[in-house]
Amino acid sequence: MTAIEPVRGDITRESVDVIVNAANSSLLGGGGVDGAIHRRGGPAILEDCRRLRAAHLGKGLPTGHAVATTAGELDARWVVHTVGPVYSTSEDRSALLASCYRESLRVAGELGARTVAFPAISTGVYGWPMDDGARIAVETVRAAETTVEEVRFVLFDERAYEAFAARLR
Repeated sequence: MTAIEPVRGDITRESVDVIVNAANSSLLGGGGVDGAIHRRGGPAILEDCRRLRAAHLGKGLPTGHAVATTAGELDARWVVHTVGPVYSTSEDRSALLASCYRESLRVAGELGARTVAFPAISTGVYGWPMDDGARIAVETVRAAETTVEEVRFVLFDERAYEAFAARLR
């Protein structure tokens, strides 16, 4: 059984096997968590992302999918990049959000990772309501069949931390 805990802090400071990046489909960096991971991890992450784009992700990483790169200078072995859906009031995209967590755990397991740190995917500029994002994240990770032993949801602010902590009680 996978141990799951909420952590208030900066995901780029976590010491884990895998840090999950809430990436954009280009994989070439961006704002929020994505930008922070690229800045702290250094140029090796971007170089790996460029190689992936050149090799088989020419159109970018599809929403709900996940791929791994080096972690560069982060205190992790790998970064698993996943593209969350933009929230919509007219279309239910919750299966895509769940897929981000499930696919990230699958890739982490294939790498042999035992510890994984997740951000709150899609709850920033992509507009997903925090309480619902926490519900989907926690339910998906709890239900996942994985060899990963420990999952940390690393939340930057108190509101996000409380939403995830409430779901884990």
